[in-house]
Amino acid sequence: MYRKDSIIIEEWLKCSDKALLVTGARQIGKTWLIREEIAKSGYTKFEVNFIDQPDLVDYLNVKMSADEFLVKLKMIMPEECKPQETIVFFDEIQNCPEIVTKIKFLVEEGSFKYVMSGSLLGVELRGIASVPVGYLTVLRMYPMDFEEFMMANNVSKMTLEMLKEKFETRQPVDEFIHQKLLALFFIYLIVGGMPDAVKTYIVTKDIREVDKVQRDIVMLYKEDFSQYESEDKKLKLISIYDIIPAELNKQNKKFVFTMLDKELKFDRYENSFLWLKDAGVALPVYNVEALVIPLKASKTSNVFRLFSNDTGLLTCAYPAETKIELINKNSEVNNGAHFENAVAQQLVANGLEPYFCKKKNIGELDVVIEMGGKVVPIEVKSGKTYKAHKALDNFMNIPDYHIEKAYVLSVANVEQEGAVVYLPIYMCYLLKERKIEKLIVDLDMEGL
Repeated sequence: MYRKDSIIIEEWLKCSDKALLVTGARQIGKTWLIREEIAKSGYTKFEVNFIDQPDLVDYLNVKMSADEFLVKLKMIMPEECKPQETIVFFDEIQNCPEIVTKIKFLVEEGSFKYVMSGSLLGVELRGIASVPVGYLTVLRMYPMDFEEFMMANNVSKMTLEMLKEKFETRQPVDEFIHQKLLALFFIYLIVGGMPDAVKTYIVTKDIREVDKVQRDIVMLYKEDFSQYESEDKKLKLISIYDIIPAELNKQNKKFVFTMLDKELKFDRYENSFLWLKDAGVALPVYNVEALVIPLKASKTSNVFRLFSNDTGLLTCAYPAETKIELINKNSEVNNGAHFENAVAQQLVANGLEPYFCKKKNIGELDVVIEMGGKVVPIEVKSGKTYKAHKALDNFMNIPDYHIEKAYVLSVANVEQEGAVVYLPIYMCYLLKERKIEKLIVDLDMEGL
């Protein structure tokens, strides 16, 4: 299956003299993608998996110099792994994180190229004293987004190009295609972007089989909670993770701590929320006090919505009837939680940081992002009344915020009214920063 991140790994293989660190949540396809790209590159691969080969943790994780480490590494490499022709792949390095500190020497020594991968690295690497920034390229992977899901389901390149054109020109998509893509998006809400779940759907078309895969992934997450943290913290992590679907299904989606414990204060659980975020299994979307650049400056750290890292894992926590309603695209049912989770997930995968904004006497904005150096509000509407957005209008009428453009994502087709652009929910993947291929500044310094 096509993953956009393959381009980054391919470029690293061809051009970079740094090591590569691929991180992200469990089961999002990191190992598979690295193996695929190395196989295509012509390099010999030497792979060490610190979960499947625990004896190598003891062998390589003892206190030693970088020189000694390289000698020990070469001793376990087969003869065909020749210098300049071999990529060393350290997988699941959360079990041996100190390797990261030796990368500077290994890169400078230059015998091999190095790629590392693992889950929970956002958690584990916080404890490392020295991360060699200048010697390491970091790639953060996410579950498959809707564009990748479309490609996996044989949506043609021509259709994808057409969608981009309609997005840019603000012209409606042909109604037949629009309805087909809406139907596929509702399936995406159920299947999500975990590669194994996507493969299972493509092969079987059976949502029950997909559900089994998703539940296995959730079990793996909870095993990680137990494996890497104390019993007390494990229980906190499970409690928070399990309550995400219920919290998102409420009218007010702000995370309410009393749902966990009536006496609860945020500071008692703050580290657990950060753990889930750093592990890549939950996406906190914080409230901002004002719609001014930079949004981060007015972020309220203890007021947030907590989303799942994958819309499919979220949906599998709801009853089977929810899946049936989504398949039938029943607009009478509250799909807000699923829509907003998919949007948050997509924006994060696009490299944007979503916030929300709630202000007394003004209203509440579902999503606010920075894009093109501007504040851009986004409303997510799951029902038919997508043009009713009083809060958005109120915010846009505040001169100090200088809002030039806003998006409303819904089941409706493309349309623009003034500064408000109405987009079908499946076009969310097109909301991203424009890429600047080259920015050449050539100054004439003659005469100085």
